[in-house]
Amino acid sequence: MSLKDPRIKKQAKVIVEHSLKVKTGENVAIYADFVAKPLVLELYEQLIKKGAKEIKLHFSDYEFGQIFFENASYEQLRNFPQTTMDEMKAMDCYISIRATNNLKALSGVDAKKIAQRSLTTKPIQDYRMQKLRWVVTEYPTNAQAQETDMSLSEYEHFVFSAINNVDWKKKFMEQEKIRKLVDATDKVHILAKDTDLTLSVKARKAENAGGEFNMPDGEIFTSAVENSAEGHVTYSFPAIFMGREFSKVRLEFEKGKVVRARSDKNEKDLNNILDMDKGARFIGELGLGNNYKINKFVKNILFDEKIGGTIHIALGRGYPKTLSKNNSALHWDMIKDLRSGGELYFDNKLVQKNGNWLI
Repeated sequence: MSLKDPRIKKQAKVIVEHSLKVKTGENVAIYADFVAKPLVLELYEQLIKKGAKEIKLHFSDYEFGQIFFENASYEQLRNFPQTTMDEMKAMDCYISIRATNNLKALSGVDAKKIAQRSLTTKPIQDYRMQKLRWVVTEYPTNAQAQETDMSLSEYEHFVFSAINNVDWKKKFMEQEKIRKLVDATDKVHILAKDTDLTLSVKARKAENAGGEFNMPDGEIFTSAVENSAEGHVTYSFPAIFMGREFSKVRLEFEKGKVVRARSDKNEKDLNNILDMDKGARFIGELGLGNNYKINKFVKNILFDEKIGGTIHIALGRGYPKTLSKNNSALHWDMIKDLRSGGELYFDNKLVQKNGNWLI
């Protein structure tokens, strides 16, 4: 890609003007991998033109994380990065750009170390989500393209099309009908292959995700009443956590809690992660994928959870704006595909079949 690729320029414009709505005099933090420099340059230029007061740039690479987790003592894992928190408190907006060159860099790291670091840095994550305007986006790399069995040019087209070829204001309006229906719902029932799960969303608040916090976007999400989930779900695609894959994950719920968690791969690590803290085995988010321009699983949650006709259930931390009461250092989205034989019921009424809305 050229440094002046017009697709990158348009992506930056969408982020600055639609997602964050940056104003004159605001401070913005950008966290990115080195390879995402072309997008960071476009963002920087547009932020300067918008009148941003201070732009803090943070570049990193998978190798730093690998070195840290392989060598850090538990004292270092528990050390709270106060300077990072201080900087966050001076920011108005936060941009995270995912662009790794090695998706498996942390696959050999002890899951307990990752869990401990997540617990340590949780206050920073909470502050970003609750106090800042933030957005997570993607910059295509060879590693990501290879993971999806695409050439780099094919993957670039996939990424930029999902971001730039959507009328985000129109998408938001289209999703409002669904959001209002979710808000009026008590019981959600999910039926599909190896899945029969009920949960309550009564008195919770649904959110219309039309490109403000994720880019690309296209979902409606809410929280579940913490003790309401009953039944089981077997996820359609591998669940991925910090580069580690868990295939054919099956979760069994009783009174809202995962009482059994199974996986064909890395089952011990799966349970170690779910034992991170008291909230990790409870549902923090129920999401309804509604971006029908994204129709292929690419092992990238930023895209996969938006696939039209899928649902995702995140274990752990819920979003305060959805009135979730679940508190955890974990937030792990896992995806169930309803496009082939799946049924979704709201208060015993069939609202979606085979991934298509009936409302």
